[in-house]
Amino acid sequence: MSASAQPRTVPGAWTEPRRSMVVCGVIGLAVTAAIDEIVFHQILGWHHFYDRSTLAVGLLSDGLLHTAELLALVAGFFAYADLRRRRALAPAHAWAGFFLGAGVFQLFDGIVDHKLLRLHQIRYGVDIAPYDWAWNSAGLVLLLTGVVLAFRAARRGPAAAR
Repeated sequence: MSASAQPRTVPGAWTEPRRSMVVCGVIGLAVTAAIDEIVFHQILGWHHFYDRSTLAVGLLSDGLLHTAELLALVAGFFAYADLRRRRALAPAHAWAGFFLGAGVFQLFDGIVDHKLLRLHQIRYGVDIAPYDWAWNSAGLVLLLTGVVLAFRAARRGPAAAR
């Protein structure tokens, strides 16, 4: 038995907490990227993934981001389905991974994409500080939720896998 596998109540089934967390982390990252791309890029039209060039390049960058998030979402759900099929999913670890992935995306986008690389801002033509605070605070809340859930899942051990 590997260190990450825990016995489960179903005979012959072993949960995989670490894999459950990683798989659902990918799903959380992809879902948050999709929300960002659909709401802020398409519906509100506040920015494109890459705003330092022409509109056509901005739209192309949005399409590439959307393609990457969809591929991650599909791959994540196939891996999730495999965990479920094998009865290896550890739900508490999976939820922790989902929120960790969502928070990582949000903070990476807010800090690296917006501030360090300056690929785009949340909005243009307004005081950006409240938007930055809201964006990064939301990411921090998501990340901290994932951390708390991960610690709870780890502390509960095999019981968290049920």
